Amino acid sequence: MNINRNVLTLDEFTIQQLRNFPNATGELSSLLRDIGLASKRVNVEVNKAGLVDILGDAGSINVQGEDVKKLDIFANNQFMGVLKHGISCAGVGSEEMDDFVVFDDEVSNNSKYVVMFDPLDGSGNIDVNVSIGTIFSVYRRVSERGKPCTKEDFLQAGNRQVAAGYVIYGSSTMLVYATRRGVNGFTLDPSIGEFCLSHPNIKCPEVGRIYSVNHGNFFQYDEPVRQYIDTCQRKTKDTGGPYTQRYIGSMVADVHRNLIKGGIFMYPNTIDKPKGKLRLLYECNPFAFIVEVAGGKATNGKQRILDVQPTELHQRSAFFVGSRLMMEELESYTGKV
Repeated sequence: MNINRNVLTLDEFTIQQLRNFPNATGELSSLLRDIGLASKRVNVEVNKAGLVDILGDAGSINVQGEDVKKLDIFANNQFMGVLKHGISCAGVGSEEMDDFVVFDDEVSNNSKYVVMFDPLDGSGNIDVNVSIGTIFSVYRRVSERGKPCTKEDFLQAGNRQVAAGYVIYGSSTMLVYATRRGVNGFTLDPSIGEFCLSHPNIKCPEVGRIYSVNHGNFFQYDEPVRQYIDTCQRKTKDTGGPYTQRYIGSMVADVHRNLIKGGIFMYPNTIDKPKGKLRLLYECNPFAFIVEVAGGKATNGKQRILDVQPTELHQRSAFFVGSRLMMEELESYTGKV
C-alpha cells in the first residue's frame, strides 16, 4: 500500500502548527489530539451500533429533559475519560451532565484549558442511521492555575474561545476544528486509523442556495423569521435563487453541509420555547466560532452569538448561522444591527 506523505495526519498538522509558535507550550495541540482519540473510539461504536446492544434509550432523562440514548452515555464517558487522563484539561462541561466536572489533581489543576462538549449531537437519529456528531469548544481558564477550575471558567462568552470543532460520523468520519488562524477538516482514514488533512483552510461561501429550518414549526416562529422564510421560498434566478430547503434534524450534519457549500441554518425561538432550544455553550458558541473564522456570521436574531454573556451552564438560545450575505439578508428582517 502506498501512503501519500504529502497528506498530514491530525497529529502531524498540530505539531507543524506548534512549530510556528516557539513559545507555545503544546497544551492545545495535545488537547486536540486527545479529542481526536476519543472521537475515533466513538466512531467505532457508531459504525457497529446496529450489531450490538447499544442502540436505543438508556432509560434515563438528562438535564435537558431529553431521553438519554445508550450511545450518548458511551460517547460522554469516552470524552470524559480521555480528557481526564490527558495533561491539558482542568475540567469539562457536558450537555449530558447537570454540572461541570473538575479534574482535581496536580497535573489537571496546572492545565490552562477547560472543555465544553455535546458528546453526541443528533442522537435522536441514531436508530435510523442518520449522520450524528460531536461538538466541542476550548476556553482558556480565568481561575488561578495550580488550583481547581471554577464555574467562572465555563461561563465565558463565546468570543473567549481558543478553539472549537466538531466530528461528523457519516459516510466518512470528519473532524473539523477552528482556531483564530483558520478552519481545517480532517477525514478519518480507516486503513491507518488516523485523521488526515482533507479540507485545509475551509472558507464558508459568502452566499449559498440552501436554507435549513424546521418548517413544521413555521407558525410558531416570530413574524420577521416567517417573512424571511417566505423570501427564501420565493427566490428566483433574478433574485439570487432558487433556494433549496434541506433540513436533516442533526445540527452537525446541517451546519457542516452549509459551511462547505454555502447556506443558512436557522433554529429560531418558538411559542413553546421562547428562549430557543439549542444550548448556547455546547452547540451555538462552538459553531458560531467555527463559521465566523471561516468568514460567515452567527446571531441569536438580536445580537452576535459570541458576544452573549452566559449565566447558566445549560442556557438555551435561538440560533442563526451561515453564509455572510444570507445572514445579512436575514438581519434586514429581524432588525439585528
